[in-house]
Amino acid sequence: MSNKYMKQFIQIVISLGIAVWIFWFLYKDIALESLIEQIKSSNWAWIILSLSISMLGYLLRSWRWTLLIQTDEGKQVSVPRAYHAVMVGNLVNMLLPRAGELARCGVLTRTNGISLGYLFGTVIVERSVDLLFLVFTITLAFFIERDLFLNLASQLVDLQSLGQAVLSNLPLVIGALAVFVLLIWYIFRRFRDHGLINKAQHFFREIISGLKRIGTLSNPAGFWISSAMLWLIYFLTMYTIAFGIPSTANLSSGEVLLVMVMGSIGMIAPVQGGIGTFHALVAFILIQLGISEVDGKIFAAIIHGTQVILVLVAGLVSWLIMMKLPSWTKPEEA
Repeated sequence: MSNKYMKQFIQIVISLGIAVWIFWFLYKDIALESLIEQIKSSNWAWIILSLSISMLGYLLRSWRWTLLIQTDEGKQVSVPRAYHAVMVGNLVNMLLPRAGELARCGVLTRTNGISLGYLFGTVIVERSVDLLFLVFTITLAFFIERDLFLNLASQLVDLQSLGQAVLSNLPLVIGALAVFVLLIWYIFRRFRDHGLINKAQHFFREIISGLKRIGTLSNPAGFWISSAMLWLIYFLTMYTIAFGIPSTANLSSGEVLLVMVMGSIGMIAPVQGGIGTFHALVAFILIQLGISEVDGKIFAAIIHGTQVILVLVAGLVSWLIMMKLPSWTKPEEA
């Protein structure tokens, strides 16, 4: 095995080990009977509705992707084919973190003849926009549940004492901020060719170029509207399943939004399918909202577990469908 593949294998094993350890640590004291009892007492009509809304989200994401694929290469990508590629990518992400993005592009390269580099560029645009909407959603959640955010912050830092200290030493604080900004500027200038700095600069350049690219699409309004709708669907997925579980049925829409934000952050972590990190963050915020520790952890397990089953089933079906399709071949010129 080459050094490159060995390094990738070690990274996968480490991320999986971390995920399993976090999951075990969270659930080691929870009896299986408690989970089974909660599942039995849940209203599965709401949970099935939640899964249906989630499937609608995958279809909408697929349609949005087709808006980005504007090329004369190969064969035009239909929404059903984009959907199957997206689900294959989600399936791969359950096994190999971040590899799903490359997998879904590879599937379309094989069946539609569009270059892998071009398709991966469209995925970078997608992820850049998703990141912007995540930041917006976090900000929205902060304003809606401002008191809870401040309460959590006050548990870590005495905000009143900190504010008084800042005001009494305002010239010193301003000077320190100016020095910090100059130091960051110097580091970026001095070490701009360093690998880490290079990657950071490249990341922000890709986001900016991706946003510019959206303006050149044939349907930019459709892209932005579908991007916003995706986050509404994520919220509705969480909101409906909360109704289906007795311990969370009384949560307000603002509280559910906060739970969704924490879950989204947990899914970003480089572990397989957000295992462990999703459960930890969702359970943590539910505990802060007054849900018992056991109920909070069980809620996280139910919503994550049902989504995993959905991705596994739909992803396997899509993989079988895509594998049966012939590889694209360039038509012979007359």
